[in-house]
Amino acid sequence: MDERIKPYEEKMQKAYDFLLADYLTIRAGRANPHVLDKLKVDYYGSPTPIQQVGNITVPEARMIQIAPWEKSLIREIEKAIMASDIGITPSNDGSVIRLVFPELTEERRKELVKDVKKKGEDAKVAIRNIRRDANDAYKKLAKTEVSEDEIKDLEDSVQKLTDKYVKDIDKAIEDKSKEILTV
Repeated sequence: MDERIKPYEEKMQKAYDFLLADYLTIRAGRANPHVLDKLKVDYYGSPTPIQQVGNITVPEARMIQIAPWEKSLIREIEKAIMASDIGITPSNDGSVIRLVFPELTEERRKELVKDVKKKGEDAKVAIRNIRRDANDAYKKLAKTEVSEDEIKDLEDSVQKLTDKYVKDIDKAIEDKSKEILTV
């Protein structure tokens, strides 16, 4: 592969990876510990990811259990969960925090699918913007020592990459939507 295409492919891969990571945080009726990935707890004055202050397990299909390594953190973890957009009220028994995920309503599932599609469309826009940046850079090369045919080949290669990533994003949207709609 041409070295002039590599940086754009890496950017496209990052956009795609970001979308997949984002999809992991969307709950689909089952308890998924990744919904906690973005949460930070005030741990002795510094914001720390929940995964670094306790043990996170999924004892049942619709429950996440957080066992903090220090009992004093229970209140802080609960505060972080309440302040987040997870939409679940934590309960604790003094030593562990439990998050019980309710069954998703049909309406909520449809909202989540809309959200999944919107995030997918945003990722496609990002991919297309990367293609545009690549094509602009190649047009600038045309003014120097690179031939028209070479520019055309580079643009074709970037278009193929764009098509591949758009197809991958469509598949990710379809898979996540199916997961959410499966009762």
